[in-house]
Amino acid sequence: MRILHTSDLHIGKRLMGRERLDEQAQVLGELALVCEREKVELVLIAGDVFDTYTPSAEAEELFFSAIKRIAGNDRAVLIISGNHDDGVRLQAVSPFSHEQGVYIIGNNRAPLPINSQRACRPVMSGKGYATFENASGDRVYVGTLPYPNEARFKEEKSELSHVERMTAWMQESMQGNKESDPAVFMAHIFVAGGKVSDGEREIDLGGARAVPIDCLPKCDYIALGHLHKKQHMGKGHCYYSGSPLQYAFDESADKSFKVFNLDKTGVHDLIDIPIESGKKLVRLQAESVESANALLKTYENALVEMTLLLNAPLLSADAQTLSENSNLVSLLTHITSVSEEPYETRKGMTDAELFTAFYQANYSQPPQQELQQLFLTTLNEL
Repeated sequence: MRILHTSDLHIGKRLMGRERLDEQAQVLGELALVCEREKVELVLIAGDVFDTYTPSAEAEELFFSAIKRIAGNDRAVLIISGNHDDGVRLQAVSPFSHEQGVYIIGNNRAPLPINSQRACRPVMSGKGYATFENASGDRVYVGTLPYPNEARFKEEKSELSHVERMTAWMQESMQGNKESDPAVFMAHIFVAGGKVSDGEREIDLGGARAVPIDCLPKCDYIALGHLHKKQHMGKGHCYYSGSPLQYAFDESADKSFKVFNLDKTGVHDLIDIPIESGKKLVRLQAESVESANALLKTYENALVEMTLLLNAPLLSADAQTLSENSNLVSLLTHITSVSEEPYETRKGMTDAELFTAFYQANYSQPPQQELQQLFLTTLNEL
């Protein structure tokens, strides 16, 4: 079976207030073209379809019209909810979307219908999992773990730790593969060791929520969503596909869809198909307004974060001139003093003296004795 893996569409997401629906429409259109060209039979979207729990009418209209094109006449699309999605709201369209070959699994992990006549369709399904079969009779089992939000944790009360509960849910999603079909596990989670970007909300990426990679189920391919930087995790075929658009300036412009074949012997012909749609996000530096303007003209097709290195405050007239460049998203200034501070060595200072000097430099007063003692004790333990 030919499979495509993507995630984190974040339809409706803006960049510092700037609307990006046009770019998101282009990406979804490109996804549909890739599916046709590569003869994809099953599309996996690993969460964060929308950017908020209550997306705008424009964002919803864009997604539902685009996903119909992506599914085509015979393709199956399987979607799980992410931390930015309202799983209940996303799943509400299921009675209609099933007819189009689009299957959505939210936190209730309800079984999928198995009465479709499409070429690629679910032929067996249970709580959070399904087996898909194509026109040739090839089968692929897909276990899923939508983002487990706080409501789900409260509903399923347990004395187990976070990792133990996540592990149990992952194992539960894979238990339906009684025929030992080629298997995929799709989840919207933060796997420990994953590289995050500025565009992701740290509250959802903290260590308390991290899942050790050893807890992931053993299967042929693991399709992850949640992190916007595409990356390979651990050994084997375990990947974050990354978001199809750059949503932060520290994200690489190297965006792609992952496409592969899966049969009883495992994963074959895994490729990254570069995404051409969307504007590139670039960080630039300049030492004058004139050079900043020249750079902005050079990168007129990108979205720019410009840092000005000045030795005096930026004049309002100059700021106005720069703001006339439509590609300028963020303007930062870094003012350096012409006079140099005298060099002062700290060689030979004790830990206590170093901490006192650091605290004094930041807060203009010496630290309390209890705080200093706590720091020294912690330092000693480390």
